[in-house]
Amino acid sequence: MPSFDLILLFDYIGTMVFAISGTLTAAQKRLDLFGAIFIGFATAIGGGTLRDMMLGNLPVAWIQSNNYFIVIMAGVFITILFKKYVLKLRNTLFLFDTIGIAAFTVIGLEKALDFGISAPIAVMMGLSTAVVGGIIRDTLTNELPLIFHKEIYATACITGGIVFLILHYLHLPQVISEAVTVLVIIAIRVWAVRYNITMPPITLGEKDKSE
Repeated sequence: MPSFDLILLFDYIGTMVFAISGTLTAAQKRLDLFGAIFIGFATAIGGGTLRDMMLGNLPVAWIQSNNYFIVIMAGVFITILFKKYVLKLRNTLFLFDTIGIAAFTVIGLEKALDFGISAPIAVMMGLSTAVVGGIIRDTLTNELPLIFHKEIYATACITGGIVFLILHYLHLPQVISEAVTVLVIIAIRVWAVRYNITMPPITLGEKDKSE
């Protein structure tokens, strides 16, 4: 199926980039090899694991195929061996990371719908697939998770999820729904970063601060 192949390709790209992201974070925190591998794995498979556990889809997806293990280990050791070169590719990694969260959003959404989950919850399942790995990475390394910053991140996934549902219920071919959704999420992320568009933070008034 062409649509499956498209998303599977994006899935592998996203998995590797998330593994690279986790490994870079571990290196910045001066963790040892085991720590780097652990953080790399947690970042890459955290969202999909939580999704499958909540859906009762067991064993979880990454356990059923050695491909994910190979992709993650490749990402970890590429980062360790070629760290200086990887750091020079931050813009490229940002694009791949954005492709990754877009693909994970679609994968989570589709899987939730296949299990008969309602549309609003399916969008949240897509979101959790995309962002939970990053939350785990940042939590384990004592950082404020990116999703809780004012940067446009989760909003892009939710918007893309809504677009996917609209196209899905209009009965467009699945490959078109997937491709358009991925492009929408990528466009929102790139636009937000390019023009420094952020979500306004929630702040307390001066009176509340003093209290």
